Amino acid sequence: MTLHDDIRACTACAPRFAATATAHAPRPVAWFAPAARLLIAGQAPGARVHASGRPFTDPSGDRLRDWTGLTMAEFYDTSRIAIVPMAFCFPGYDAKGADLPPPPLCARLWRKPVLDSLPDLRLILAVGGAAMRWHLPGAGSVSETVANWRVHAGRGIWPLPHPSWRNTGWVRRNPWFAADLLPELRHAIRAALESP
Repeated sequence: MTLHDDIRACTACAPRFAATATAHAPRPVAWFAPAARLLIAGQAPGARVHASGRPFTDPSGDRLRDWTGLTMAEFYDTSRIAIVPMAFCFPGYDAKGADLPPPPLCARLWRKPVLDSLPDLRLILAVGGAAMRWHLPGAGSVSETVANWRVHAGRGIWPLPHPSWRNTGWVRRNPWFAADLLPELRHAIRAALESP
């Protein structure tokens, strides 16, 4: 069996998911290959991704592709891009219909083996708070971490807010994000993907 097979067969969080308001079974979404140069480290799949089995097949994915300047074909090309969230399964909703956070067990079980299987990474996008806490320990709040993007980008890790519609207000209140960070991010992604 391959690492992908092991991840896709994982049921470690089945009791947790059964107890959520959605009462769903695990469906790990693993999207990576050893030759990847760019790692998109997200939070966890949402309900639409759980249904499709493909990462970022939702409005958040549309926004993230816009932010990165990647076409749909480029975004899903596992020979160049790995999409590895902090949890491979949809965590479910709570009783009020809010998204549950990624279960930490998933990262403890799978993050190191997956990252070890990606020796050619040149750039990491840490998308959302859980990914930032893993890849940039001690970095502070999401707003503070993204505001200090130049410091982190110099180390090859680009912090981004989650591309959810819930963060539209944050993007509007921080015009430097679109004016300064995104053009630099798109340039860095092209360099990482196209340089020999």
